[in-house]
Amino acid sequence: MPRSLGLTAYLAFARRQPRRFKPSTTERPKGELIWLHCSDPARVRSLAQLGLRLAHLRDDTQKVLITTAGDALPAHSLPAGAIWQKCPGENPEDIRDFLEYWQPELLIWLGKWLRPALIVASSERMPAMLLEPGSPMLENKRWRVGPEPIRATLARFSIILANTPAGESRLRSMLPENVQVRASGELTEEAPALSCVVSDLEDLRETLAGRPVWLAARVQPEEMPAVLTAYRAALRLSHRLLLVVVPDSPTQVAAIDRQITDQEWRVAYWDDGVFPQRDTQVVLAESAHELGLWYRIAPVSFVGSSLVSGHGGRDPLEPAALGSAVLYGPSVRNHLDSYTRLANAGAARIVRDADSLATALIQLAAPDQLATMAHAGWQEISQTAEVTDTIVAHAQRLLDEQEAAP
Repeated sequence: MPRSLGLTAYLAFARRQPRRFKPSTTERPKGELIWLHCSDPARVRSLAQLGLRLAHLRDDTQKVLITTAGDALPAHSLPAGAIWQKCPGENPEDIRDFLEYWQPELLIWLGKWLRPALIVASSERMPAMLLEPGSPMLENKRWRVGPEPIRATLARFSIILANTPAGESRLRSMLPENVQVRASGELTEEAPALSCVVSDLEDLRETLAGRPVWLAARVQPEEMPAVLTAYRAALRLSHRLLLVVVPDSPTQVAAIDRQITDQEWRVAYWDDGVFPQRDTQVVLAESAHELGLWYRIAPVSFVGSSLVSGHGGRDPLEPAALGSAVLYGPSVRNHLDSYTRLANAGAARIVRDADSLATALIQLAAPDQLATMAHAGWQEISQTAEVTDTIVAHAQRLLDEQEAAP
């Protein structure tokens, strides 16, 4: 592909930049490797999930490489199977060393901030996809010499997926007709489909026989006073209401159990094989591995580690994907985007203390309100799945074409 004068000048300038690439201490995994670059650290998790899904469909390696501009990422940003590497600079020797070490088969680039030297060199070795470019810009502000290098860099991508029809139209007006541009929607974090033991689900539904249930999931011991106070208030209007408690960690079971028994609640210990009886008020389940069961049983879930600071919240997409309305506290920095999505869709509601939690529980005793929240969650999760499916289908096609090429 002929290069524009602007891009040629940019690449000449890049050759004078100091080297800074440091080889990874992580060994390259065997098999096909998908490389994902994320311009926005807040989007890393959703992009990594996309890559892992694609890797699993391809050859079950379940390993992907993800790069960012920063020096480090918070631990919660990377799902299992994602390998992080700081992105190389624009020096061509850095880029060569990076590509020769990792030898990826596909590049998926998310965001508007472009690195022309890296993208050009990569596109000569593998197909490349660009997601949600918005108004594309060069990442290095000092090198922004006009639109020509940006257009020439965009033309290096095998396909560009805009997140809106307006973005698609704008990109089409900038680029030659041979560049594939489509609208796919915005990539967001996928909802994990937690499994459960079907016989336990059937037995519990038969035992409860329509009894109202709410779940306090992944709670911290210091959240239990608010949970139990709210429950006591809600019981005044819903006398058969049952609370299921799942601690954030099995090490917290004793501390949480002590608070429950000190207040003389009638408890069924799920891990001892005890099913709730008619007079049971609290079910205490020790393991978060069975949350897939409890999210299916409970129409309302308070997702803990969020009411007190210091824990960052837990994933709200898990209950929403299984039809449970989500209540949560204000301290959810680790999953802020997901909570914002669900709250904007009407599928999640913030609570700040025992009183507001009790109020939410009482309001959601109304079947119509509960159904509205559950349906909103399902719609939001479904839209996310459609976008991911579209991106994965395009990526699969590019990899198949690359594999079939002579």
